[in-house]
Amino acid sequence: MATQAPEKPQFRTSPSAYETLVKHLDAHPEDLPKHPEKYDVSRSDIYYEDRWQPIFAEMRAKGPLHYVSESPFGPYWNVVSHKAIQHIEALPELFSSSWEHGGITILERDMDAEEGRELPMFIAMDRPKHTGQRRTVAPAFTPAEMKRMDDEIRKRTGELLDSLPKGEMFDWVETVSIELTTGMLAILFGFPWEDRHLLTFWSDWAGDTEIALVKDLTNDREEVLQEMATYFQQLWMKRAQEEPGPDLISMMIHSPAMNQMDPREFMGNLVLLIVGGNDTTRNTMSGIIHAFDKFPDQRKLFEENPDLIPNAVQECIRYQTPLAHMRRTASEDTELFGEQIKKGDKLILWYLSANRDEELFENAEKLDITRENARRHLSFGYGIHRCVGARLAELQLRILLEEMHKRRMRVHVAGDVERVRANFVHGFRKLEVEITEF
Repeated sequence: MATQAPEKPQFRTSPSAYETLVKHLDAHPEDLPKHPEKYDVSRSDIYYEDRWQPIFAEMRAKGPLHYVSESPFGPYWNVVSHKAIQHIEALPELFSSSWEHGGITILERDMDAEEGRELPMFIAMDRPKHTGQRRTVAPAFTPAEMKRMDDEIRKRTGELLDSLPKGEMFDWVETVSIELTTGMLAILFGFPWEDRHLLTFWSDWAGDTEIALVKDLTNDREEVLQEMATYFQQLWMKRAQEEPGPDLISMMIHSPAMNQMDPREFMGNLVLLIVGGNDTTRNTMSGIIHAFDKFPDQRKLFEENPDLIPNAVQECIRYQTPLAHMRRTASEDTELFGEQIKKGDKLILWYLSANRDEELFENAEKLDITRENARRHLSFGYGIHRCVGARLAELQLRILLEEMHKRRMRVHVAGDVERVRANFVHGFRKLEVEITEF
């Protein structure tokens, strides 16, 4: 359970990473990324404006890999088919995830950065180190743990849904998606409940790839991450004096694979668990509402047949794809689907393209909660780096739909819809809705 807040200085909670970036780019338009190549899908405007689909469809029709020689993130390969992404993820020695080779996002490794500014994390490690660290946190996400957490998640979800205003417009992202996922993170970390809003603030700063392009904001981002590290360091020291518990910090402290981490590695793994546990489920909770509104025939199916809920969860995760991409780096020269890949080449695995791959998913651009192979989506990745918290995400989403159905709650999009301006996190900043009953 969440604990009492440690003694600490006053931590900032604003402005958000997004607000900071927008303000900077308004004042310095010369820092706006330039996109000279047709298939440079690193540009965040296509996701903000929700017009990425035909670009990826065109690439998939021409082949699974496409080289971009120039972009704000350097040269890279677009990997756009489901088959090609699975193939690459099944070869972790050949296609590295290690932060030492560039890590898991499209960002270039900054070779000129001050020493000690990089954030190692187990998702951005290769075997064997990856194995030991992942094994440490995995017990928090076993079927037994999911069963243990079911009642608490259901109680919190039900109470929140019962508190929602009737007959007036409100922002689903702020009121429901953020509140539920941030609360879940606080429970997982044993994080002080009254400070849980800090987790959302830190997650946004840590997960924004665009802000890392603007050198003038590097120090701002570093200061926020340092404040996060200071807070967690105090929690770490407090938890180290207590008996082992089920929370993630306690698991790290009492694990030989993680209890000797240096401060940057500790912070890197916190960033991984916070962004992984916050942005992904949060954006699917919003994506479900938006998709049901866009496809009212599927909302009607959900309302008439609650037995479809488990499959609906998988289909909504496929359709939304809350993380747009992951990155791998070739560890040696190789041939891949007829293309010559050089050692050091950056391969961007576009999950949102794989999840719309027409060769696997019929009518892939349509939400279909009866889709027989919905579970084959790649939103959680594939292979040794498949999301360690996938079961928890599925549990939270299933309970949300079950509790909405129990209350005969229908949610209409009734106002502004604002998407995240990013090429990594794929979701919503605002979704204004009204509630009725079915």
